[in-house]
Amino acid sequence: MALRRFGSDSAGSTPRSVSPALLSCLSESPVFHTPRSLSPQDEVIQDEASEIEPLMTVESHYGSVEDRNPDDQRASMSLHFRGRSSRDEIGSVSKWKILRDASKMIKPWFFFFMAVTFALVHRATAAMLGSLGALAALSYVNKRPPLQTILTWVEWETLALLFGMMILVAVFAKTGFFDYLALKAYKLSRGHVWRLITLLCACTAITSAFLGNVTVILLLTPVTVTLCQVLNLNPTYILIAEIIFSNIGGAATAMGDPPNILLVSNKELRNAGIKFGEFTQTLSVGILFCLVVAYLVLRLIYRNVKIVNDDPPIIEEMKREAEIWRKSADRLPCISAQDKTVKLLLLQKAMTLENRISNLKRRRSTTEDFQQNLQDLERKYFIRDRVLFVKTSIVIVSVIVLFFVQSFVETLDLGVGWIAILGAILLILLADVTHFEELMDQVEWTTLVFFCGLFILMKSLEELGLVTFIGKHTSECIKTLMGHVTETSKLGVAMIFIVWVSALVSAFIDNIPFTTAMIPVILELHRTTGLNLKPLVWAFSFGSCLGGNGTLIAASANVVCAGLAEQYGYPITFNTFFRVGFLIMLATTITATLYLLASQLRD
Repeated sequence: MALRRFGSDSAGSTPRSVSPALLSCLSESPVFHTPRSLSPQDEVIQDEASEIEPLMTVESHYGSVEDRNPDDQRASMSLHFRGRSSRDEIGSVSKWKILRDASKMIKPWFFFFMAVTFALVHRATAAMLGSLGALAALSYVNKRPPLQTILTWVEWETLALLFGMMILVAVFAKTGFFDYLALKAYKLSRGHVWRLITLLCACTAITSAFLGNVTVILLLTPVTVTLCQVLNLNPTYILIAEIIFSNIGGAATAMGDPPNILLVSNKELRNAGIKFGEFTQTLSVGILFCLVVAYLVLRLIYRNVKIVNDDPPIIEEMKREAEIWRKSADRLPCISAQDKTVKLLLLQKAMTLENRISNLKRRRSTTEDFQQNLQDLERKYFIRDRVLFVKTSIVIVSVIVLFFVQSFVETLDLGVGWIAILGAILLILLADVTHFEELMDQVEWTTLVFFCGLFILMKSLEELGLVTFIGKHTSECIKTLMGHVTETSKLGVAMIFIVWVSALVSAFIDNIPFTTAMIPVILELHRTTGLNLKPLVWAFSFGSCLGGNGTLIAASANVVCAGLAEQYGYPITFNTFFRVGFLIMLATTITATLYLLASQLRD
């Protein structure tokens, strides 16, 4: 018979009490040896019969009566094996248990990651299925959370920020501002592609250092798409470049990226001397080197990438319009005769545009005149509603200023989510929005659903112990390495290990829970090894922020931009982003490592 240990771990199951007669038989049986008699309060669970060697000792342990929960009179049981059982076998069982537990933690995330990587389903669907699998894993280990707890796992502040900014951007787009801004950028670049890409990347990196990455991406994505349509470019690769430089630029200050905010706001780290000014000063210098390296690698990667479209802008625009008509026809159900008529009209509209595209391709000219294009664009792109433009500009500037101020003024008890929501409500009132349903259609709901699923998935993995598991073993590996290097090399080895582990882990899981789990690890490493705390914090900040460029799901800005791009008809796939982002992540992490070694070990 196999005995299962009973204690607080077995919550949810109901044990069967063992009679005194059975206890007497057990004590006299040659299979068991009891070092002391068992009382009737002992409870044993009998599993299905199995052949186990005798020579097994059962020992019961009791606490005092006062220590016991009156509702739980179960006694804990421990088993001691003799004969062929040895410490090696027990160690082997322990290792297998660790691997089995790790596999339970990994499975939900692995399913989600594979579904997104190979586009098996939409990423929002993958996030929902992944979160459902993680909740099932929690239920399997008797940790199923109630619905109220699950709702607290969703970061409503982030969702409020996204929703509010999407409303602001949607109203702002009606003024024609993004078209006008694209025209000005076209004048500055004079039609040169790389001059334009450099301008956009620099603007993205600088603004991301002071505003949140998500805010910058929400504001710049419509401008970039319009600008690419003007210049007849493929927006996909330019948007990827903006995402990458947004993540790098956000790492330059203590307020640009969520991991930096968590590090600076931690009370223990602040008491240990981690200050806003020194944090920003140290990281900004290293980020400048990373930006230069990222730009060079980007040009190298894009050398063989087709950025300029073969067709002129008017044909590309007609292609997108025809695709929209066809998608609208596909979504329309054929229930009634009226539905069939509407669907037929939509398909006829799409076919008419496709015929016009064919005729234009036959008549198109191969010569391009910058001045002529500029005059055509000036007639087409201008501020259409100046009154609405002034109202929207005032609200958006006020929101951005409050974003900046709230990070310094503690008495301003407003988060970025509340600021964005209040700004959106104020703009709706000032703009006198009458077609509210049309405005709601501009919100990227699939992105919001994706984030809900992602938050629940990551928190479930945290509850399963995955994040703690990674943090614990990272600490153990660093301590093991400390014993094999010289005293002068310990800090350098620790920094290298931290920056690379944090970069690689942050490329595949959300860096916010990982940062939360790693802060105690870094503090404990500082206390037990005596290493300087500041270089360890700098290393972790570099790794967790730069790792956001590793994959499409590594950072919030990546997902937001992908959702907006898909809404405009330019989907960014996981593999397309990975081929660019992961290489730049490796290059910038190497650069950050060299900078840390040169700046922190110079003494």
